[in-house]
This record gives sequence, structure tokens and C-alpha cells, in this order.
Amino acid sequence: MNETTQHTYETATARIEEIIRRLDSGEAGLRETLDLCKEGRELVEFCAAELDAVGQGLEELRLDELVARLEQRPTEGS
Repeated sequence: MNETTQHTYETATARIEEIIRRLDSGEAGLRETLDLCKEGRELVEFCAAELDAVGQGLEELRLDELVARLEQRPTEGS
């Protein structure tokens, strides 16, 4: 992965799929295989970090608790 390339989760997973297809084809030479594996690892680490960040955000939201609190509040005019 190029240091200046900005990935999104979606572009990173698409690139991982491309790398897997290239490796599965058996057409990559030794050096290219090594480079693709390195790039793939970096992309997988990026995706894992993105998933962790999203998971943390969802945990912070705790939507179930919020809904329960809202349902327990008395309605206006009651």
C-alpha cells in the first residue's frame, strides 16, 4: 500500500480481493508474490482498525440503553 494512498474500508477490501485473485491465478512471480502479501497484510490491518473503530463507536452509542431510557420517560401532558 502506497504511503500517500488514502483508503476507505470499501476500497481496501476491493484491493484485497484483487490481490487474492492475482495470487490464486498462479501468475505472480516470487517478488510480486512477496509484494502482494505485504500489501495485503497492510490492508487487512487497516480494515481491522476500521472495524474496531466502528465497533467502538457503536458500543458508545448503546442504542438499546437509549431506547429503554426514552421509553421510561413520562410523556408530556401525563
